[in-house]
Amino acid sequence: MSPAPSAVRLERVAKRFATGLLALDETSLAVAPGEFVSLLGPSGCGKSTILRLLAGLDVASSGRVEAPALDGQNADTAFVFQEPTLMPWATVFENVWLPLRLAGQGRAQAATAIDSMLAHVGLADFRNAYPAELSGGMKMRASIARALVTRPRLLLMDEPFAALDEATRSRLGADLLRWWAAQRLSIVFVTHSVFEAAALSQRVLVMSPRPGRIVHEQVIGEPSPRPADFRLSSQYQAICRELSAALEQAQ
Repeated sequence: MSPAPSAVRLERVAKRFATGLLALDETSLAVAPGEFVSLLGPSGCGKSTILRLLAGLDVASSGRVEAPALDGQNADTAFVFQEPTLMPWATVFENVWLPLRLAGQGRAQAATAIDSMLAHVGLADFRNAYPAELSGGMKMRASIARALVTRPRLLLMDEPFAALDEATRSRLGADLLRWWAAQRLSIVFVTHSVFEAAALSQRVLVMSPRPGRIVHEQVIGEPSPRPADFRLSSQYQAICRELSAALEQAQ
């Protein structure tokens, strides 16, 4: 029987940097098409390194990495960093246009897709605003719109909500689930928060300290979309306890 198809896969991957630092060792994982998976672990355990390998921004020292970007399908992968990384001199519209412009689409040609995406993330009224005029949450919405406008198959997110206040973080998390359901893309989401991982993910992979490897897998069987009061439920609290225990054991 052939293995189930994967959107991305790491098989016994190691990553050693030029400094000699071994960031990952014997790391294996697979993410199915349309799956939302979070990577949870202590600082420096290699979570962001995994994202960079999947994006083709770094190369594994050994092992096998399978991802769209490594097959020449760069447009099928989008990356959202912890900081919004918006161009301060450009409007929201122009920031979201950037990946389409790099792909050869002119402003008029791309306008329909951009305006649709800005409406999708709640920024339709801010298309002509500059980043300095936006709140932190709005900047992150613009960054996510820029990532989603290419209609990628794989979205890599490196602690995108870490710098936001709790209310904004929770609201953006709920919106992210809605956008994910609408586009049915695969998401690999890096976080330090047990609570965020439990609220958003279908599956959580807990990593050991450096050199990082997957030491625990938690399948979250709650259906998506989840009810607004999911974070108040006994199921959510139990999941958080299990993840906290796994993270503590991994230290």
